[in-house]
Formats: sequence, structure tokens, C-alpha cells
Amino acid sequence: MTAADFSLFLPLAVLLIWATVLLIVDLFIPKERKGWTASLSALGLALTLFLSLRQWGETASGFGEMLRVDPFATFINALLLLSGLGGVLLAYGSIRRHGVERGEYYTLLLFSVSGMMLMAQARDLILLFLGLELLSIPLYVLAAFALPRLDSEEAGLKYFLLGAFASGFFLYGTALLYGASGTTLLSGIAQAWSQAGRNLFFLVGAALILVGLGFKVALVPFHMWTPDVYQGAPTAVTGFMAAGAKIAGFAALWRIFTEALPGLAPDVTPILWALSALTMLLGNLLAIAQKNVKRMLAYSSIAHAGYILMAFVPFGVPQVRDVALAAGLFYLITYAITNFGAWAVVSALERQAGQGLELDDYAGLGSKAPALALAMTVFMLSLTGVPPTLGLIGKFYLFRSVIEAGFYGLAVLGVLTSLISAYYYLRLVVIMYMRPGEPQPVANPWLNLTWGAMAILTVLFSLIPAPLFWWASQSVLR
Repeated sequence: MTAADFSLFLPLAVLLIWATVLLIVDLFIPKERKGWTASLSALGLALTLFLSLRQWGETASGFGEMLRVDPFATFINALLLLSGLGGVLLAYGSIRRHGVERGEYYTLLLFSVSGMMLMAQARDLILLFLGLELLSIPLYVLAAFALPRLDSEEAGLKYFLLGAFASGFFLYGTALLYGASGTTLLSGIAQAWSQAGRNLFFLVGAALILVGLGFKVALVPFHMWTPDVYQGAPTAVTGFMAAGAKIAGFAALWRIFTEALPGLAPDVTPILWALSALTMLLGNLLAIAQKNVKRMLAYSSIAHAGYILMAFVPFGVPQVRDVALAAGLFYLITYAITNFGAWAVVSALERQAGQGLELDDYAGLGSKAPALALAMTVFMLSLTGVPPTLGLIGKFYLFRSVIEAGFYGLAVLGVLTSLISAYYYLRLVVIMYMRPGEPQPVANPWLNLTWGAMAILTVLFSLIPAPLFWWASQSVLR
């Protein structure tokens, strides 16, 4: 390993070493002082974020072109590390209250973020698979962390079984692409495609990889695990998983299809169009029937995966590809901010044994805790795409990009499904303000900081979105 290779790997290496050392240090931290572990994990994430942002503007490959630092990877890593910090805030605000605070929680979270970062930087399918497993295995454990709750154990087991099945699809697709190209490097696969032309191995391999990563980002029809896992897992885990896993999964998809398989655009575009449409439609329609807030937000998460996938549909249209990808990256920021805010509110209202998670439990929140209700209203409006929230700006950029690419039907469907989503998002707002009740929100300073900051950012960035969109535009894969 050369010095140049090590400099590319430095932020990821720091986070992995920090997580390993923290696992040992936690053994000497008293059970009643696990907040120290949370603080140390946040410090490690902040240090890694600083080192990652220092790489902004660099474009270089290392380890035989298996690992790459470029503006795209730096953007995704920054978003993942901020999501990790959000996950620590959510956890510190809730898992102690629910009696499941253990130091290994934060170590597992750091290892999962490390896997996500590896997926963002990997330019080799084997390395991508390693990142996928490093992301997933800690999440399987975290989903089952709320022992002895049976729903949490069920969530972890279901996530593990279906996740292992999806990983098999990814590996089989990797094997087929290797058989067709003789390499697992993304650049080598692209070169083999340009020389060999259309090949069944390429097509089937790409389809299987799409299935494997489609599970991770909860695209229809690979979404069946999402509602049960989101409902059973601890709320802090669900909030982190909903943002981090999606960001990493879409980053891997974008890198694979734009760097390794750009020639497949004529074959893949109709499939991506259909997946995006089905995911938006089914996610929003099934969310209407939910009475549990966590299940409602789970189907909402599925629907938003469909919106994000819209940015990938025009990747075969060179004139629009960069704008569409920038819109997708911008939407990832939008979704991450809104997601953490909404889950912080859910965590503030959740009581022991998963109580306080039904829609009716939010009745009277507008009078009992007006600030908390206002923040949740902002998040629901943002998820719908209503001004003055960041969600409106994100959807505007997405819809504009697909219209410019000529996919008018997909844009119309996006607008219609957004109107459908208004029903179940605004239903919660009506319940908070129009129905009498006695909700019991928790006055936790870390949760208050999370939902308060996210609400302010959701409105503030909707008024000045240009800096964020500029950052996203500069981070497009080229």
C-alpha cells in the first residue's frame, strides 16, 4: 500500500479503527455512564467528517483502482457521517429511556457507517459487496437490539434472512458480470462491454445486482421486509436505517450503472421507469391504510425511494443526466433532514414497550406541546412537497429533470402520488390539532435538539436551496 493509497483510505480507516478501539474502551465505562460512549462515537464521526471534507475537490484512485475519492464519494460520505451523527442523537435520546442502552449499540452504528462509506468509494464489485455486508450485519443486530421485545427480535431475524437472500442476488450478478468481462473492476466491465457489445450475461448480471441493491433501498417489489422491520426495530435504529441505508444503496447503484454499465441504458431505462412508478404508487397507497406511525413512515420511505429513483431514469440521456443526478443527490439531503426530524418526534412520543405509536396517540399534541406539533407539521409538509419546505424544492428539481428528459408520464405520476401522500401526511396534522387527547411527549434535550434543528433546516434551506444544489451539482459522477 502506497502513501497515496493510504491518504485516500484515511477517513474510512480512522472510523474503523475508532470503532474497534471504542469497543474495547466501552468495557471500562460504567453501565450508568454509557453517555460517554455515545459522546466518543459522535466525536469519531465528527473527526471522520472533517477528514472526509478535506478531500473535497480531489479525484484519485488507489488500491489498483478498486477505491476512489472524487466529489461524488466525498458528498455521499459527508451525508452518511451526518446521518451517523443524527443516529447517535436519536439513540442517546431514546434507548436509555427504553432500558436497552448498551455501549455496543454505538460501535455497531460506527461499523455500519463504515460499510456505507466503503460502498460510496468502491469501484470494484467485490469491494462493494464487502461494504454491503459491513453495512448490513450491524443493522441486523441493531434491529433486534430491544431485547426481550419479541417484535424487535422478529424484525432482526426477518431483516437478516431477507438481507442474506438479497446479498445472494448481488453476488450472483457479480459472478455473471465477471464471467462476461473477466474482471470485477467497474472500469474493466465498461471496457469489456464496449468491446463485446450486447451480451446476455451483462443483462442478467445487471438485473441481479439491481435486485440486490433494490432490497437495500426498499424498491417495489423488494420492499416486503420494510414495514415489519421498521415497526419492530428500536425507533432510533429505524431512523438511522431509513436514511443511511438508502443513501449508500443509491450511491452504489449510481456508481455501478454510470461507470460500469452506461451502455445498458436502452435496456435498463424502461425497467427503472417501471420500478420508480410502482414504488411511488404502491408505497403511497399502502401508507393510507396504516394506523401505526412507524408503519406509515415505513411505507412513506418506500415511496420516497421511488422518487429518488426518478433521478436515475434519464441516465441514458446525456443532455440531462448530470442535472438529474444532481437532483437525486439534492433529494437525498432533503429526505435525510426530514427523516431524522420526523423520527425524533416519533421517539419523543414513544413510551415503553412500543406504546404511543398509534395515530390516535398524537391527538391533542397541538395544545399539549405546540413546538413539537409544529415541527412534525413541517416534516409532514416537507414529505408531501408543500411550501415553505425543502421537500417542495427537492421534488421540483426531480420532476423538472425527468420532464427535460422526455419522461412526461413519470413526472405526472410523481405529482399524482404526491397528492395521494397528502392524505395520510396531513391526516396526522389534523389529528394533532383537531382531536382532543392527552399525549405524553418526553422532554429530552437531545431529542429536542434533533427535531428542532431539523425543522429549522427544513424551512431555512427551502428559502436558500442554491448552495445545497450547487454542492450536489459539483458532486455528479462524470
